[in-house]
Amino acid sequence: MEVNVIGAGLAGSEAALQLAKRGIKVNLYEMRPEKTTGAHKTDKFAEFVCSNSLGAADCSNASGLLKREMELLGGELITIARKCSVPAGSALAIDREMFSQTVTQKIEADENINIIKEEVTKIPDGYTIMASGPLTSESLANSIKEFTQSEHLHFFDAIAPIVEKDSINFDKAFWASRYDKGEASYINCPMNKEEYENFYNILINAPKIELKDFERNAKFFESCLPVEVLASRGVDTLRFGPMKPVGLVDKRTGIENYAVVQLRQDNSAKTLFNLVGFQTNLKWGAQKELLQSIPGLENVNIVRYGVMHRNTFINSPKILTPSLQTRKRADFFFAGQLTGTEGYTESIATGMLAGINMARLIKGEDLFVLPKITMLGALTQYISDENHTKFQPINSNWGIVEQIELPKKERKNKKLKAELISQRSIEYLSKIV
Repeated sequence: MEVNVIGAGLAGSEAALQLAKRGIKVNLYEMRPEKTTGAHKTDKFAEFVCSNSLGAADCSNASGLLKREMELLGGELITIARKCSVPAGSALAIDREMFSQTVTQKIEADENINIIKEEVTKIPDGYTIMASGPLTSESLANSIKEFTQSEHLHFFDAIAPIVEKDSINFDKAFWASRYDKGEASYINCPMNKEEYENFYNILINAPKIELKDFERNAKFFESCLPVEVLASRGVDTLRFGPMKPVGLVDKRTGIENYAVVQLRQDNSAKTLFNLVGFQTNLKWGAQKELLQSIPGLENVNIVRYGVMHRNTFINSPKILTPSLQTRKRADFFFAGQLTGTEGYTESIATGMLAGINMARLIKGEDLFVLPKITMLGALTQYISDENHTKFQPINSNWGIVEQIELPKKERKNKKLKAELISQRSIEYLSKIV
């Protein structure tokens, strides 16, 4: 008995490892490096192409709860991510090269996984998990479109620039985490009102890379908007978004600035940092001018410019069940961002669930459908809800989970509610695993 896993990204790698450790043979297909996506830079598996952060690390945040759920369910990549982590305050960020290398080595060493480096152009027969990702090749996308008998939806994903730490001017930049939460692991570049207005004027007048004809009607995903799109919504939008100065005080001056640009560690050697919230589609020359207008980055060396690419996802409410099995074909599952789950953590989690359920299907066991009291259950039930009329990608969030009623005097206590929801999920999963 063999399972075809299409795509060795985060979801596909996780799915393959879940199947392999249950003694099931896997054919893992990956088209890179023979065919590239335009966003990936290496031939390694589970490559992080945008930010290097998986989001919040603790269960007071929805993404943090999802991580804990994966650990309880035996997630493979979350364990590797913990081992490859770099300082990021209260977030889980990783050394992306170390992470991909570790995942690749683990897969290559597994005798149950047969790696096939070639493009899959049509959906295979037999047991299959489709985890080809948001940058699925055109030929395979057409095969998926034919299978689903529905149009694909598209949105844009944008990547932030990465710079060298040694080129940052620390006479102006300073180390801190917001509200001093966790260690001071972010580099902060402060701006006064005049500096911010100069930065804003450069940004809104900067030339952008022209989109291809087939991309022009696609949608942006709200939580990953290019910085220039945010800026177009008003002069203060960035100051209340990714450049908000609240809770970031330079202890050398005691000043809370007008705006602050944060940079997050991107590798374990602490030599590379990415600009938080600075996804962009500006032309590279314009990016350099913009970044060098930021105090502390006047002579910054940019090692990767921001880019923007189109992401593809299926109309999951019409296609999938909460187990991630397709309604139309029992031996066919989807996983990862193709399902309309947005985010690294969510991609890994759906890959894990698809792998677990494929194994259960092969062994004649009931498929695993988690209840909405868990974050993963709420996420998979949300994307498979047939009542959706205008389905859009979604992250893990408290709004999709079955709520807990608090006493009237505590109803506005968001922290307490998050703690109780997390506790309920952890207790449930601890009993069933």
